[in-house]
Amino acid sequence: MTDPASLVSLDMIKKLVAIDTTSRNSNLDLIHFVQAYLADFGIDCLLVEDPDQPKANLYATIGPDDRPGVMLSGHTDVVPADPADWTRCQPFAPTVTEGRLYGRGTSDMKSFIGIALAHVPLMLERGMETPVHLALSYDEEVGCLGVRSLVEQLALAPIRPAFCVVGEPTSMGVMIAHKGKRSYTATVTGHEAHSSLAPHGVNAVEYAAELITFIRRRGRRAAQEGPFDADYDVPHTTFHVGTVKGGTALNIVPRSCAFQFEFRHLPQDDPADLFAEVEAHARDVLEPEMHAVQPDTGITFDEVPDLPALNTAPDDDVVAFVKALAGQNSHGKVAFATEAGLFQRRAGIPTVVCGPGSIEQAHKPDEFISLDQIAKGEAFMRRLIDRVAQPL
Repeated sequence: MTDPASLVSLDMIKKLVAIDTTSRNSNLDLIHFVQAYLADFGIDCLLVEDPDQPKANLYATIGPDDRPGVMLSGHTDVVPADPADWTRCQPFAPTVTEGRLYGRGTSDMKSFIGIALAHVPLMLERGMETPVHLALSYDEEVGCLGVRSLVEQLALAPIRPAFCVVGEPTSMGVMIAHKGKRSYTATVTGHEAHSSLAPHGVNAVEYAAELITFIRRRGRRAAQEGPFDADYDVPHTTFHVGTVKGGTALNIVPRSCAFQFEFRHLPQDDPADLFAEVEAHARDVLEPEMHAVQPDTGITFDEVPDLPALNTAPDDDVVAFVKALAGQNSHGKVAFATEAGLFQRRAGIPTVVCGPGSIEQAHKPDEFISLDQIAKGEAFMRRLIDRVAQPL
């Protein structure tokens, strides 16, 4: 079992976890803490601020700024935590016990950020021929919303990072691909009537249910017919309906019903084609029935900002580079989505996902990361420092 005293980053991780950056809150306390910490080493930070809420991305370059380098990316926000459900500690009072560090964000993913920050002094002490870039974002947990403005700036930058490592918890495995996510809200507008005259109305809840049933059938077809990729724990594209809201009273034919659905798609599946099937069923099958009773009825769709899939080739230079840092010979793929697809597809930066901790411990009470995983993350960072002491 790893001795806590041997971990140079443990104190930094605790400081980050102690700052409540639940997605509904501001992340500026954490961002300003990191900004001040880096300023003590003479490192300037670019803050890309949200125009509508008190949140910001942070981008900093450690080492020479006139050449490409290695970008370490992590999100600062965490999912909500109900203190009543926690038994090991309060969510934002990180505690070490029995070889584990408990607290919200320990696994997902403040440990990766803390390890990187704690090793800044060693980076500067060793000297750097290749820069390390730190990219900290917000609102990842609600759709990778914050990082998009940073991605836009990097896409236009004259010098972009050569490689990117997104430090989501993979138990230090090197993940070369993840599924994409495309989400929608469907709003069904029917026509109210007294329930005793139900045929005179258009029941929005029932038509929503028919469309939901179509989505479910399409998901079953994907599970049976593919395409498949056995490297994923769920080897096919999935279709999912998560929320439904409609109706006012049992004796009223409901005028409105809305539901949210998503595709978690393999990189080879085009989400536009998947949505086109759902929309065609609404337009060609359901709406004609609705219009036959009342012309001003219908179904509309609102798209949530998409998360593109990550799909890095196994023989890409970034894969070999990160395998060497992680001490790994193998690679894998994950079903959860990250900002990696945005960096790869919209900024043209070769990217993999690799970080300490397990996704199995994320998003639940008593979230933790093992001290052994922190130690492996520190070993990764020391190897990176050895590497960036030379030209890339």
